[in-house]
Amino acid sequence: MKKARFVLAAVMLFLFSGCQGTEESHHSHTNELGDVREATASPDSMPEFLTHYAEPIGEIYALVPSYQSVLEQMPCYCGCGESAGHRSSYDCFIYEHQADGGLVWDDHGAKCGVCLEIAHLSIELHDRGVSISEIRQFVDERYEEGFAKPTPTPQPGAAAS
Repeated sequence: MKKARFVLAAVMLFLFSGCQGTEESHHSHTNELGDVREATASPDSMPEFLTHYAEPIGEIYALVPSYQSVLEQMPCYCGCGESAGHRSSYDCFIYEHQADGGLVWDDHGAKCGVCLEIAHLSIELHDRGVSISEIRQFVDERYEEGFAKPTPTPQPGAAAS
């Protein structure tokens, strides 16, 4: 429980900074928005870019692949739907799945308190047995005012187009 509080406190610190970039001058896999994308051989291998961030951020990243089905149903409210083409909270952390089982990670989520908080809260609520629909309702209500337009994430149970 102490660890969960620590992670939530770290996430809250980042929430106030929004999605501000950090310098990544020595990394060669940076997109046009400044987000670093890094491939690893498997979901168990964490990207090198996480060494530039606090440990609780890496802990959230380590959980993301196991919660794909949850996070793909949660919108992000940081503006990344319009700025980066993200479709859900999951896209803030994982850019793509490779055919060989590897992942291409995205550091967008590591730089954004909104992204980190939505992922952390969604994972925590799911682990407490809260339904996907209830988590989605909580996220939508929590971020409907004072945040950017959400990603175009279909409601749980809605057919993706």
